[in-house]
Amino acid sequence: MNWSAILLTLKLAAVVSLILLAVGLPIAYWLAHTRWRWKFLAEAVVALPLVLPPTVLGFYMLVAFGPRSPFGRSWESLFGSTLPFTFQGLVVASVLYSLPFAVQPFAAAFTAVDPKLLQASSVLGVSRMRTFFRVTLPLSVVGVITGFVLSFAHTLGEFGVVLMVGGNIPGVTRTASIDIYDQVQALDYSAANQTALALLAFSFVVLSLIYGLNRKARFQWPTSDRKP
Repeated sequence: MNWSAILLTLKLAAVVSLILLAVGLPIAYWLAHTRWRWKFLAEAVVALPLVLPPTVLGFYMLVAFGPRSPFGRSWESLFGSTLPFTFQGLVVASVLYSLPFAVQPFAAAFTAVDPKLLQASSVLGVSRMRTFFRVTLPLSVVGVITGFVLSFAHTLGEFGVVLMVGGNIPGVTRTASIDIYDQVQALDYSAANQTALALLAFSFVVLSLIYGLNRKARFQWPTSDRKP
């Protein structure tokens, strides 16, 4: 079993999930509360990774991250290295690829919060930022946990985008899914089975624990549509 690939995958999933928690919350809050008439366009952009083939998304990311693109040149001038075929490139690509898996549960949870509670907080003179952390976020904890878990689990199983942007560099961009593919190509089904079982068991345990906490949180922070 290639523990280097497994550890790299877990590291990638953890980093991506934490970034999406920081980036996805404000995006989801804006989507849940904005009255902009063209909001559906922003929602469509966020949801694109759900319908685009990973190879298509990975190809355009590879082009956008390349040294000939404005973004790629800016990144290279700031950090002194290119994004393609690096761990940093995998992180950026995975954040974009898993964005809807975090933002959509966040936004659904924010939308479910009773507007009367937010209005009452505003009438009492509480700032929007404090209202978010004291009212909206606690009442949305179930959706936040769900989005975090989904983005983590989705990153664990990435293949097409990771392969297109990161390639297959041992210890740098070779994740567990790519390692399984290599083992199957080499007809080493025993090693592929071991890695696949490890991912399967880990994913099942993590999802079970998180959804157990999710269920507990649902009772601790009942949503507004639940009857007493």
